Amino acid sequence: MSFFKKIISSELFKISSLNSINVFTKIGVGLITSKILAIYVGPSGMALIGNFRNFLASFDSISSLGFQNGIIKYVTENKESSYELKKIFSTLFLCIIGVSVFFGILLFCFADYWNSIVFDGYDFSYLFKILGFISPLYISSIYLNAIINGLGEFKKIMYINIIGNITGLLITIFFVLKYNVFGAVLSIIIAPSLLFFVSLYFLVSKLSLLKHISIKIFDLKLIKNLLHYFLMALVSGVLGPLVMLLIRNNLIENQGIDQAGYWEAMSRISSYYLLFMNTLLTVYYYPKLVSAQNSVETRDVLYDFYKKVLPIFGIGLILLFLLKDILISILFTEDFKPVSQLFFWQIIGDFLKTISWILALQFFAKKMTKAFIITEVFSLSILLVSSFCFTSFFEVEGVVLAHAFTYFIYTIVLGIYFRRCLF
Repeated sequence: MSFFKKIISSELFKISSLNSINVFTKIGVGLITSKILAIYVGPSGMALIGNFRNFLASFDSISSLGFQNGIIKYVTENKESSYELKKIFSTLFLCIIGVSVFFGILLFCFADYWNSIVFDGYDFSYLFKILGFISPLYISSIYLNAIINGLGEFKKIMYINIIGNITGLLITIFFVLKYNVFGAVLSIIIAPSLLFFVSLYFLVSKLSLLKHISIKIFDLKLIKNLLHYFLMALVSGVLGPLVMLLIRNNLIENQGIDQAGYWEAMSRISSYYLLFMNTLLTVYYYPKLVSAQNSVETRDVLYDFYKKVLPIFGIGLILLFLLKDILISILFTEDFKPVSQLFFWQIIGDFLKTISWILALQFFAKKMTKAFIITEVFSLSILLVSSFCFTSFFEVEGVVLAHAFTYFIYTIVLGIYFRRCLF
């Protein structure tokens, strides 16, 4: 009994339990959202939504300057020092103002150009004007979440995510029913922007922002340090979605837009269950990797994840595979039955991805910019080339096969690179 009491009382169990509620909320919201999208926009609409999600992922990384992981690192390291926190908050405040204005103008004035890239043949240019107008809220919410995470307020991050999921569902239902595909894409940018107010509320409940912001102590050195994270985000946040966009456009051109829609549906399912791992790694394990002072402490963090979390995740993936047909019938419509053939290699790739994820977090925790960029470009190159090659032989299934192949190679490369931490 004492063993189980020890587990239940552990910080990891408490965070994992709350994270599970967060994930189940996300999945529940995803079930409803995916069903609505399947009915009202179909496979072709799903493909267009996928293109915009890739664009938005790039926008997130560039507009936030990729500072999220850096903010978490420096806030974690300095959260006991009121003066250092004041410098960090003041510097970030000025960054948000400058970056928001710049990207807002860029999106608004060149809306037609962005539309031609993302929605070739469809006129959704007003989406980019709306995004430009609300970009200050959108960008600020990213910064605020990173600050709350760095302060170690794990529960508040979970609450923000849960509120965001429910808000996103309500907004999606309203806009999809009213505007179909345009409404579905519009809801993607509205919901995160509204989360700014939720994040601000939780942060203000922790400390007084007015007392922690002073233009006089803008820290240029902090910006220089954070630029390392910008370079890393520029690679993963721009090249990653660009590769996804190229793969999807190749599918549309050679296999048809419905095939691309099937892959997007599989990607949505994958994103639901990977959310649990991504949140747990970012909120719980990443700060621990930042705090680790040597290889022994780093190894303890890695093996804690591999022993306590990864086996449970693996069992969950097996159950998911066995129930895939039931899941597809619940999530989508009869038109999405071909998604079933994509599950095996997607799940294999996602399991390998999870193994490598915590290793890759060390690039950010230890600010290993050069190594990250090299390995990231290497993995994205493999994914792009293998996807193009495999789809010519295996059609849409070739994309998920390339996904598994890429993370098999990537995991081996990271295992060799971090061998001193692992062994």
